[in-house]
Amino acid sequence: SHPPLLTLVMILLAYAVLGMFMDAIGMLLLTLPVVFPAVIALNGGEYVSAADSAFGMSGPMCAIWFGILVVKMAELCLITPPIGLNCFVVAGVRDDLTVQDVFRGVAPFFLADAITIAVLIALPGIVLWLPGLA
Repeated sequence: SHPPLLTLVMILLAYAVLGMFMDAIGMLLLTLPVVFPAVIALNGGEYVSAADSAFGMSGPMCAIWFGILVVKMAELCLITPPIGLNCFVVAGVRDDLTVQDVFRGVAPFFLADAITIAVLIALPGIVLWLPGLA
């Protein structure tokens, strides 16, 4: 009943919340068996043509596109407070930096990642251009 794009955005927001408290591998291993088939079904199924699909791409292309979106979300989550694991690693290596300093330092990268994810959702052709050449 909801538009497929809204459902996709809700899934990505759920990943953002999960990523605040879990590492990327655990998060992906727990969620992808449920979420990946759901996104493929939202698009119209595994064998849908680009013309008949909800996201404007065939089933295999949707799989590539969603895979890249999920990896970008995992990267974003690794620098998201309060448990941005990469930020704690950097703060642990450098004695002169606090975790707060590191979180302040990654803020522009967080914003850039968020904008990148929005662009990848709005313009999936960017993701699919190179695989489309094959």
